[in-house]
Formats: sequence, C-alpha cells, structure tokens
Amino acid sequence: MSNLKRAIRRYGKQALALTVIIILFAFSRLPVLSASERSTIASRFEFTRFPLPEVAGEPYHHLRRVNPSLEHISGWISAVGAAVALNDLDGDGLDNDVCYVEPRNDRVIVAPVPGTGDRYTPFTLSPVDLPYDALTMAPMGCLPGDMNEDGAMDLLVYYWGRTPLAFVQTEGRENSTLLGLNANNYHSQEIVETGEKWYTNGATFSDLDGDGHHDLVIGNYFPDNSEIIDPNSLKIEQMQDSMTRAYNGGNNRILLWQKNHQKVAYQDVKGIFDDQTLRGWTLAVGTADLDGDLLPEIYFANDFGPDRLLHNRSVPGNLAFAKLEGEKGFTTPNSKVLGHDSFKGMGVDFGDINHDGLLDIYVSNIADEYALEESHFLFTSTGEYDKIKRGIAPYKDQSESLGLARSGWGWETKFADFDNDGELEALQATGFRQGEVYRWPELQELALGNDQLLKVSNSWFKFQDGDDLSGHQHNPFFVRATDGRYYDLAPELGLDQPYVTRGIATADVDGDGDLDFVFANQWEDSYFYRNDSHETGEFLDLKLLRYGNGSVSEAIGASVTVSLPDGRKLVAQVDGGNGHSGVRSSRLHFGLGKVSANAALPVEVQWLDLEGKPQQTSLLLAPGKHTLNLDETAKIASSMS
Repeated sequence: MSNLKRAIRRYGKQALALTVIIILFAFSRLPVLSASERSTIASRFEFTRFPLPEVAGEPYHHLRRVNPSLEHISGWISAVGAAVALNDLDGDGLDNDVCYVEPRNDRVIVAPVPGTGDRYTPFTLSPVDLPYDALTMAPMGCLPGDMNEDGAMDLLVYYWGRTPLAFVQTEGRENSTLLGLNANNYHSQEIVETGEKWYTNGATFSDLDGDGHHDLVIGNYFPDNSEIIDPNSLKIEQMQDSMTRAYNGGNNRILLWQKNHQKVAYQDVKGIFDDQTLRGWTLAVGTADLDGDLLPEIYFANDFGPDRLLHNRSVPGNLAFAKLEGEKGFTTPNSKVLGHDSFKGMGVDFGDINHDGLLDIYVSNIADEYALEESHFLFTSTGEYDKIKRGIAPYKDQSESLGLARSGWGWETKFADFDNDGELEALQATGFRQGEVYRWPELQELALGNDQLLKVSNSWFKFQDGDDLSGHQHNPFFVRATDGRYYDLAPELGLDQPYVTRGIATADVDGDGDLDFVFANQWEDSYFYRNDSHETGEFLDLKLLRYGNGSVSEAIGASVTVSLPDGRKLVAQVDGGNGHSGVRSSRLHFGLGKVSANAALPVEVQWLDLEGKPQQTSLLLAPGKHTLNLDETAKIASSMS
C-alpha cells in the first residue's frame, strides 16, 4: 500500500494529465462515415465537367503588376479577381448564360454555358468612352440585375481601381434572343461619377429602404483612392493595421436607386455606418430578410476582424441600421459569437438547414489544419427575434457539431439542393495561391508580430510567383448524412482537384430540374459542372417578376415558403448577388423529395411591390417550373415555364 501511495504521489500529476488528454482527444475526434455509407450517399450525385468558353485576346499572366512598395508581396495582392454569375441574359427562359471574370487577362466574358448550344459568340464587356486604364484597374465581379426596370437583364461590373460600371442592355430580350447576344447589346454607364478609386470585392442588389426598387450594397477592401495595382505609382501603400481588429480598409457603401429616365442612377448615401462597420476589410456581402418584415438585413464578411450583422430599420428614402451581436454562452469561445470573431470572413450565404422556417447564415473563414485553423461558421437561428430590439443577434454557431467548421482556406460558400431531396448541400471555394515554396511559417510569424508593424508593407515576408499558401486543397462538397452532420464527399464525386477557387454560381442551366454549378478559379481554367445525377426527387423552380406602373423587375428579396406533405417547410428568398464573387441564378429552386408529380403544394409568397407596399398571397403549385407574375393587387398570374 505504501508503494502505491508513493507511486500516486510521484506519478499522479502525469496520470491526471494523460487522462485529461485522452478525454479531450475523444471529444475532439470527428465522427466518420463508413466507406459503404459514403459510397451510398455519393451514388446520388454525378457531375460532368466542362471548361468555360474563352475569348482570344491579351496573353495570360499569373501575377498582377502592383505598386512598387508592394512588389515583394505581389503574390498576396494577386489573390482575388476570379468571379462568375449565372443568369438568363438573352431572354430564352433558361439561366444558360455565364458572365465571368478571367483574371489572367482581366477580361469580363459573357458566353453561353458549355453544352447549351452556340446561341451567340462569346464576347467581352469593356467600357466605351469612359475612363478606364487597364494598367491600374482590374475587374473583380459581374453582377446581373435589371437596373433600369425594363425587363432586360443588365450587368454591373465592379473593379479594383475605379467605381463600378453598369452595362445596360440597349435592346429588349426579344431582340437578344432573335439576333444573338453581343457586346453591342450593352451600353456602359457610370453609376457613381466621383472619379474615386474603389477596391470592391463584394456587391449585391437589395431593396434596403423598402421603396420597391433595388439598391446596391458595396463591400470595399483596400482604402479608397489607394494605388494598389499602379506599377508606376510613387505612393507608399499601407496594409491592414491588425490581423484581428483592422478598421483601416475601404469604405463600405449603400447606393440608393434613383428614378432617372435618361440613365441608371444611384445615390451614394453617407453617414449610415459607424467607423468600424464603414472601414472593415470586406470580402463578401449578403442581404436577407431575417425577421420577416421584408426589409433585408446586411451581413459584411470582413477579413482581419469581426464580421458585421446589421438590423434594417429603414423607411423609404431614409436608411437606418443597428448593429446586432450574439450572446456568449458558458462554453462559447469569444470568436464563435456573431459579431465578436477575430477571423477572416471570406464568404456568406443564407439557407434554412434545420427546416424551422428561418434562415441560417453560413460564413467562410480560414480553417486550414497545421496552418491556421480558425473556424467556418454556421450561425443557426434560435427564433428569439424579440432580442433584436435589444441589439442581440438570435443566432448560435453550430458549425462544429454539424460538420461545417473545418476544410481549408475558405472563400465562397453556397447552399444548394443538388439531388432534390429537400436537404441543402454546402459548396465551398478554397485555396489561396498555388506554388512550390511553402510560406505558412512566414505568415504565422507575421501574424504573431506587433500590429504596429503589420500595416508597414516592408515588414511583410516575400510572397511572389512560385510561393504557396494553401494552394493544393480541393473544394469541399458537403452532404448531410443520416446522423445530421455534413461530410465532404468531393473525393467520391471526382471533385477533389486541387484548385484555387474564388466564386461559385448555381443554376438549373439546362432546364432539366436539377441544379448545376460553376467554379471560378484564380490563375487557372474555370469550369462548369453539369448535374447528371440520377433518380433525383421532384422540384419546384420559381421565377418571380414584379409588375406595376408600366415597369417590370425581378422580385429580389421576395420570400417563398413551400409546405411539404411530411410537415417540413422549405424557405428561400430571391438572391440579388450574395457572397464573395459568385452569383447564383435569381430563380428559386426547391428540392421536394419523393412527392407526387401531381401534388398541389401550398406555397406562401411575400414581397414588396414596385411602390414599396408589402404584399402576401397563398397558392397551390404542382412540382415543376413556374413563372409568378406579381402585381400591386397581390394577385399572381402563374404559368408553367
């Protein structure tokens, strides 16, 4: 007994430490699926890959020319630019047109999606008779939207080095369809005539003040009027002033739609945001009506600091927002509380993952093992909307318990139901720069340094062509299993190529009832993935158009709830461009599972009409594709399409 006591005294601390380690290891181990279960789930999906069409022209490059003070980190500055959007641009009734940014020659390309016919020759969008210097400016995104409310789909292109431009369709959809879409169909217009240099990495259309017209939310990154990609600049540029609390970025903006019969017009409204919201280093923007009042909330996903969720308290012509922050629980780390994170927000999307009729928020950060394992977020709604009046965001992060917390260096996130079973899959773009020289040790050393030095670009490590940061990852394809968790099945689906991806766009391109998608890749080919899955469930595909006062426009922000026979409710809102640099179709797609093809499904529709008045109606719809024409009397003309 005395020997046992001596052993306990001698080795007790070590034994206790070992016991704690074993317990923590058991808790930290991630659940795994058996090979047979992975194979069974993967058998529901099949995709065929096609490269996006190219346009001959300028030779490709793989690194941007930058300000001389940033030359030693040109690889870092060259991290973004690839972007993609899917929509119906030529008016043929299918979202089979792609607008994408090719960073290898800084071109904005419009083309038919591969496999949808040679309906027109791919072409580029370039400003005509407007200030544009290809040496100091570069496109960063392409955003479809009907900016002049004439029923034709225009395109907003945003840039580094200048303000965004509107490319407005000068011919109606009928002419575009009959004669074939081409560059002459578009007329370039300034939407902000200040001559400023913006560095925009996220934008979305949304009716922010509830007047019935679509405004713009602009998320900017580098400080306004910087000369980041001017190789002849004499200016010494600064970087972020913190890795976790940086508020010296470009000004985020709201541009209110203005009635103007001569051109597309917006008002840049000042004084809306506090300084921290105004000047976060924003990489993605999302809007969605989270509390059911038809006014969209705003989510800014910020690099190097806390994201921002803003509650919308606006009235027509007068914008007002209040910051919402989550509540910290006993076991909740500070950085997992909405609005308090110190992570690197790269992408944001909305979807109801637990079928409670409320939208949840999926956010990409950096979660790279053996590099920087922060966490992605899945903020699920608690339904406690009474707390919003007190500035509390009614959300809690469940990314770890649901299997979406970890992957790699994340960018875009997109929810979509690819097999029409009524459960959302989750796509994610990952990777920073592909090379041969591993630079994570240098980045970690920089991140641990003094923030006072961080903004001084000369204090940064060398990062140029040939250097690598998380450059050999694959884009996860997360599918929900029977245990409720999401698992990455990209390897089983042949989607595990090591791309460096920025944008993801989804749409039912070929009209066959299942969603397809595109990866916009940085410094390499971008690809369209046709959905060839077998034995998918039934679907409901809705295009919502608002009519009134002689105008027609897509009902961005309109909310639809579909009730299934098994009691589940599916909800979605018309998306105006949420995310980093990938824009899904503005049609709503619901996977219905194994319902009858002749079922009459209860559908609730809520929207603001073109005068800003809330409207609501109920109807019964059979599975399939429908166009809903919404008017100011709350009547709906429904047609199969």
